[in-house]
Amino acid sequence: MTWSLWIRQSHRWLSIAFTLTVIANFAVRIKGEPPLWVTYSPLPPLFLLLFSGLYMFVLPYAAGRRRKREVS
Repeated sequence: MTWSLWIRQSHRWLSIAFTLTVIANFAVRIKGEPPLWVTYSPLPPLFLLLFSGLYMFVLPYAAGRRRKREVS
């Protein structure tokens, strides 16, 4: 599997993990104030989603620049 496909697949799984942690966070909040580790549990997948999402956002622009250099 190429690097780009690996990032895309991990981004998908991270989004599932992030969604589950947010749902769990709300479910625990129904019973009262949760511990801090539950409150901050969505942050690690969110930061990883940020980096993988930025990579996928920049990828088409970087490919376009590479194509222009090869043509010139």
